Amino acid sequence: MALLSDAGVELLLRWLHFLAGITWIGLLYYFNFVQGPFFAEADGATKSAATQKLVPRALWWFRWGAMFTFLSGAAIITKRVLQAPPGTSVMTSPWGEAIFTGALFGTLMFLNVWLVIWPKQQVVIASAVAAAGGGQANPAAAAAGRRAFLASRTNVVFSVPMLFFMGAATHLPPSQVTHPNSYWVGLLVVAGLVELNALTATSGLTTKPIEKISGVITTGFVVWAIVYGLVRFWLVG
Repeated sequence: MALLSDAGVELLLRWLHFLAGITWIGLLYYFNFVQGPFFAEADGATKSAATQKLVPRALWWFRWGAMFTFLSGAAIITKRVLQAPPGTSVMTSPWGEAIFTGALFGTLMFLNVWLVIWPKQQVVIASAVAAAGGGQANPAAAAAGRRAFLASRTNVVFSVPMLFFMGAATHLPPSQVTHPNSYWVGLLVVAGLVELNALTATSGLTTKPIEKISGVITTGFVVWAIVYGLVRFWLVG
C-alpha cells in the first residue's frame, strides 16, 4: 500500500473526508436531537451556562468539521475531473451525477454553517454572556437563534439525500444518464425551495414539518424520495 501513489493520495483525502464528515454530521445530529430538546427543558441558569461554555466549544468543532469536509470533498472531485480522459465529462457520468447531487446538498449545508448558523449563534452567545455579566440581553438574539435553528434543521433534511448520493456514487450510481439538464433544473428547484425556507421563513406551514425531531427526519426522507424520483425519471427513465 503506497500512500504517496495516486490511489494512496485519494485514499488519504477520503480518510480526511470521512473523519471530518463524521465530526460535522455527528455534531449536527447532536445539536438537533440532543442539545435542542435539553435546552427546551432546562432552567434559565442552566441554559445560560451551557450557551456560554458548552455551545461555543461544540460550534468550534462543528464549523471546522464542516470546513474540512467541504475542502477534502472538493479536492477529491477536482482530482477526478483533472484526471478524466480527454473528451469525457465527469459531470455527466453516472458517478458524476450522483456525486455532484450529494455535493450540491453538502455545499448548501456548508454555507448554512458558515454564513447562517455560526453568525447567528455568535449573537446568541454574546447576548448570554452580556446578560450573565449584569448587562442587557440583545433583543435580536431570539430572532437570530430562530434563524440558526431553521438553518440547522434544514441541514438535517439535506443530510439524508446528501449521504445517500455520496454513497451511491460508488456503490449504486445511475445505470445511465439520459436527460441531465432536465434533472439538474428539477434538483436545483427542489434544493432551492428548501433552502429559501431556511433563509426567509419564520413560522407557519413551511416550518412546521421541521419543528419536531420526527418531522425533520421524515422531511429528510421525503426530500430524498423526491430527488430519487427525479433520478429515475430524468436520468435513467
